[in-house]
Amino acid sequence: MIRSPLSLRSRLLLWLLVPLLLVSAVALIDAYRQARTTANEVLDRVLAGSIRAIAERVVVNDSGELEIDIPYVALDMLTSAAQDRVFYRVEDAEGGFLTGYRELTAPDDEGAGDLTFRDGFFGDDRIRLAVLEGAASGTSRSVGYRVLLAETTGGRAALTRELLTRSGLRQAALITVAVVVVWLGVGFGLRPLTRLEGAIGRRMPDDLRPIAHRVPAEVRQLTHAINQFMERLDNALSALRRFTGNASHQLRTPLTVVRTQLELARRADTEQARAEALATADKAVVESERILAQLLLLARVEEATADGLNEDVDMTSLARAVTQEHLDDARRAGMDLGFESCETPVIVRGNSLLLGEMLHNLINNVIAHAKGATRSTVQVRARRDGDGRAIAEIAIEDNGPGIGAGERDAALQRFGRPPGTNGGGAGLGLAIAREVANLFGGSLALTTPDNGHGLLVRVSMPCAAAPAAAS
Repeated sequence: MIRSPLSLRSRLLLWLLVPLLLVSAVALIDAYRQARTTANEVLDRVLAGSIRAIAERVVVNDSGELEIDIPYVALDMLTSAAQDRVFYRVEDAEGGFLTGYRELTAPDDEGAGDLTFRDGFFGDDRIRLAVLEGAASGTSRSVGYRVLLAETTGGRAALTRELLTRSGLRQAALITVAVVVVWLGVGFGLRPLTRLEGAIGRRMPDDLRPIAHRVPAEVRQLTHAINQFMERLDNALSALRRFTGNASHQLRTPLTVVRTQLELARRADTEQARAEALATADKAVVESERILAQLLLLARVEEATADGLNEDVDMTSLARAVTQEHLDDARRAGMDLGFESCETPVIVRGNSLLLGEMLHNLINNVIAHAKGATRSTVQVRARRDGDGRAIAEIAIEDNGPGIGAGERDAALQRFGRPPGTNGGGAGLGLAIAREVANLFGGSLALTTPDNGHGLLVRVSMPCAAAPAAAS
């Protein structure tokens, strides 16, 4: 038995974990982006409040110049546990430096009056920069200004990591719970299979009864397939037992004759007596071969099913060929063997080998039991049903002694030989022919010919299609 490298539980876990891990990876990436956006939105509000507080302290003095009193409480608002540093710069509308960090600069594309945020660097530090442009009004005029406020991003990164860690922990908990549920669920779900395994394991080797245990819906088809397999196995074993029993029963007599005649030949005093004993032994061997061939054919018919064997068979050509093969046998038996067919071919669905063996058995049976009859004739006919139905008929008619109406059922049974019949044989010919006909949806019947003498064996089978006109 080929062992799978992974158990069913492991396979289910693998199929669950791989998609979950992929989804979790995508979710973590999205969670990181969302956490970063959330951290920026929260801390940008604080940064906006601080820069507006600074902008409110920008005024125009009596000389018409800008003055500013930095409210350091606004800078304290940006102090965080991450020990972020804060940088600021205030300049006039022309970019002239007023106060703060002279090296802190902003791009020149900021819109007037707009509060904008952007990421950048101040020296070696990554910063979040807010830029606010406005105008301070004096007694004689208004003077424009710009305020730049930046803080390092340590606090933002810490908040992003915290949010991402919480999301990752939730997903890890979800995956852990899913793994535990699948691990336990598979164990509970496989209990019916475990019970089924135990029930099958406790059976005796010859117990081929159908499985009647309750199983989940997903396993019913498997159980049904096992039951069908055991049914086929039981049929095969039964056919083997029947074949063994039939062979031992039918071959015992010919083999006994062979042994007896060989012993007589060994003890014979004359050459003529030895030759007669050997001839009798040879006939017994031939009879054994014929019986064994019939038993093997019968076993094959028992084993076969119509599915997979069907093909279009021209019964007219097949019956003509089989009849020709028996012309010499019929001539030696003093019989007149003929063949008659309709003008159109008779096509049936079947297997040419088995149907040929069926015809061989029927003609052999007629030759064996009808020989010695006065003016013995045998006629093989292939035609369609006389009523126009799609039925192919093979009729083998003779004027031999026939079989009485009360003995015909027995003649169709295996090893059935009505009393008073001529010839040897094991009584399998008609039984095999009937089983072959039944295999392909046909039937075999024994009747009396219209002339009231002999026997008429009629095999009827469904036609495969409407016959084509003969060319």
